[in-house]
Amino acid sequence: MSQPDLIHLPLSALSISKLNMRHGRKAPDVSDILPSIREKGVRQTLLVRREGDGYGIVAGRRRFFALQQIAKETGSDPLVPCAVMAEGDAASAIEASIIENVARLPATEMEQFTAFKRLHDEGRAVAEIAAFFGVTELTVRRVLALSALSAPIRKLYADEEIDRETIRALTLATPAQQAEWLKLWNSEDARAPLGRNCKAWITGGAVITTDKALFDISGYAGQVTTDLFGDQGVFADPDAFWAAQMAAVAQRIDAFLAAGWKDVVCLERGAYFHRWDYLTKSRKQGGKVIVELRHDGTVTFHEGFISQAEARRKETARNAKGALPSVPVKPEMSGPLAEYIQLHRHGAAQASLARQPAIALRLMVAHAMTGSALWTVRPHHCSSRKDETRASLAASKAAAELEESRGRTACLFEALCVSGEARRSGDAHRLCEVFAALLALSDAEVMEVLAYTMAETLEAGGPVVEAVLHVCETDLSDYWRPDGAFFDLTRDRRAINAMVADIGSKSLAETCAAEPAKAQKQVIGNRITGEGCAPNPDWRPGWMQVPPTRLVEGAGSAPADAWARIAGLFEGRGDAFPPSIDAIDQPDAA
Repeated sequence: MSQPDLIHLPLSALSISKLNMRHGRKAPDVSDILPSIREKGVRQTLLVRREGDGYGIVAGRRRFFALQQIAKETGSDPLVPCAVMAEGDAASAIEASIIENVARLPATEMEQFTAFKRLHDEGRAVAEIAAFFGVTELTVRRVLALSALSAPIRKLYADEEIDRETIRALTLATPAQQAEWLKLWNSEDARAPLGRNCKAWITGGAVITTDKALFDISGYAGQVTTDLFGDQGVFADPDAFWAAQMAAVAQRIDAFLAAGWKDVVCLERGAYFHRWDYLTKSRKQGGKVIVELRHDGTVTFHEGFISQAEARRKETARNAKGALPSVPVKPEMSGPLAEYIQLHRHGAAQASLARQPAIALRLMVAHAMTGSALWTVRPHHCSSRKDETRASLAASKAAAELEESRGRTACLFEALCVSGEARRSGDAHRLCEVFAALLALSDAEVMEVLAYTMAETLEAGGPVVEAVLHVCETDLSDYWRPDGAFFDLTRDRRAINAMVADIGSKSLAETCAAEPAKAQKQVIGNRITGEGCAPNPDWRPGWMQVPPTRLVEGAGSAPADAWARIAGLFEGRGDAFPPSIDAIDQPDAA
């Protein structure tokens, strides 16, 4: 940077330069430096550059705002000591702004992106930027990678609406994928994938990184997507990866067999190696190698195991004949015959279930609790980004009742020496264990387990929740009352004024219309507690009524919009619901 000229400039001639890394942000807090500047003036010059008819401040933003406040108090236009940079040296101006701000307050990643991109646009190479600011080239590339994102996505990140893991995953997305992701983000009915799920969504399934490959990457003909935020790349085509990976697995299997292992068993892709289902046996004792293949590309070779079932068969044979058979017994069915028999048995089981609803109900509950190859059921977990929302939910009466229901369900299974925990692993033995326990329960007990399982897996938001509240005739005032989190998160002045009219009167709302939102919320709180009026502790806004109503005519409202979609399906049905438990009682079926 060339030596700047030192001059005094009137405060009115100064403004914040667009090259200042904090340009456009709200006015800073200057209470700590204001007394000193009032008493002694500005002791450190502002760094400025000529911009149009005035001068733009590159470094010294807080001093500028402090001087503006003093000028407003005194009605003067003071002269400010400034160092004037050369007009054409934009890159040096950006560097100076970053140095000043980072030295005082660590910059956010989006602020770094804005500054680094401007430097890069001014012709500075990645290596130059990295050397100047004392960071690695990879750090600079990671920050600059955000330039591949659309402006709306960058704004979400700058506003802390999405986290770092999500934004890094989105840097791998094509413009079309970014547009589709934004569509999901803005949708009222769908959810945009976040974090690790976002990366999996972009890459078309489970993320397979290059460190999982058993083969030589240099000879791989498929495409590898570079991920600047990880130590490895990502395989763009899972099918091509698995073709190469399984060829390498086959070579390893041949090597194990050549080394004298009796057998190598390759589990189905995605099946887990459960250590407790196997016994440890050495190679000489007939141990096998079990190959575990994960969907993320991980391959693990477990050496020296046999299954519990095989161990039992050998023990039975030893007890029957006094010695192990010299050769394994050949299966009595060929593969096609076994498939034929199993499919016919499956058909008979389907037809039997269709005639036995009580048994089918129990099996359905068992599937919902444990999962299977055809069932994927997930419990709802609060994913709110707001700490106050999570705390409010955890302290609610609904959460306490659901936990009480969970405890009762667990007790029913514990009485039968079975764990009632819903482990959705898809394990067939666990599924049958839960099914057998449910057969021993009464219809009323099964319905209680079913009700808890359905409640645990009810998706948040959308029409289904509104349908349940309507059908169950839920009194929301029994479960929720306006708390601190509600008032903190409610910011639309139109909605707040509508609440004032609802809890007070239309004339009161008109009187308060010009008041700040905070003051109007205080009016609502006073009306609830009875400050200067009769208390109204049971008041609830239209959002928390059944059915919900919008507070501002024509404005979007998530619960009201969800109910509007399905209201015609449920209104005017009289006493058609809820169904009685007795309707499914079949003593002979259980």
